[in-house]
Amino acid sequence: MNGRRNGRPTLEEVAALAGVGRGTVSRVINGSPRVSEQAREAVARAVAELGYVPNQAARALAGSRTDAVALVIPETEARLFAEPYFLDLIRGVSAELAEADKQLLLTLVRTDRERQRFEQYLATQRVDGVLLASVHADDPLPDRIAELGLPVVMNGRRSEAEPVAYVDSDNIGAGRAAVAHLVGRGRVGIATISGPLDMYVARARLGGYRAGLAEAGIAPDESLVATADFTEEGGRLAMRELLKRAPELDAVFAASDVMAAGARGALREAGRRVPDDVALVGVDDSAVARLMDPPLTSVRQPIEEMGRTMTRLLLQKITENLTDGTAAEREPRRVLPTELIVRDSS
Repeated sequence: MNGRRNGRPTLEEVAALAGVGRGTVSRVINGSPRVSEQAREAVARAVAELGYVPNQAARALAGSRTDAVALVIPETEARLFAEPYFLDLIRGVSAELAEADKQLLLTLVRTDRERQRFEQYLATQRVDGVLLASVHADDPLPDRIAELGLPVVMNGRRSEAEPVAYVDSDNIGAGRAAVAHLVGRGRVGIATISGPLDMYVARARLGGYRAGLAEAGIAPDESLVATADFTEEGGRLAMRELLKRAPELDAVFAASDVMAAGARGALREAGRRVPDDVALVGVDDSAVARLMDPPLTSVRQPIEEMGRTMTRLLLQKITENLTDGTAAEREPRRVLPTELIVRDSS
């Protein structure tokens, strides 16, 4: 019909024919009011001429919704099901969407190819909005989704200057509370196991640890800082390294309960008793913390509530995107409080 030899017309071809950017095409197809009438008409003509997903486009141009929301987690299946954090987050998201009669599309994006394929999927406007979790500093997906004209809310953030809407917990406060507790227990050789430093959450908890030491008048010692990857094995390896560097250490703040479990295993291998020889504190207050031997002191973050809050914000953004172009420009941000839960490990 339009001279194409094979395949379906792409978003880029529509943009080229209309003389606009692909983000403008997506906003028009998504029914966003944040485009000029001239651009809207040009895109509509290009869609009609190329036959670009005509039924889907017609519905979107009429202002309909799909009543589906994507939750994107850039992790492997093994990490997803081994990490209580993600399960609690999914529970909160799912509960809030169910109350709103929305469908949940859970997507794992592990490679650049999968990210590109997901972007192409989003360009067909099969979801009304996107929730993102576990985002690393260099991840382009949040910005790409925004460029496509879709509402997006992140769990956590990539930096202090995050431009995209997010819901986070007080990660700096988590590190400070953990260190203050350990200092109060008389510990002076306080080490930390950080998450990957290309994630804001890991940098923030490490910053809180350092702030806590400064407030207690304890000089920083970089030999007491080890970096891991939020996995149990990562925590085990980091703890072994810390014991080699500083065998006299008497406390450890692990930036997640799962890493604390790995550290507990390494301490046991080395014949160190918890808490007698080494006090141990984690973050999340997950089932892992409660089931450890001894039960783990942990900084609780309201994971399920974060899932609910980010979902409510996204649903609000979806409504604004269709009704009020100026309101859609105001990116909401929420930081929820954390709380230290003291158990027998410290």
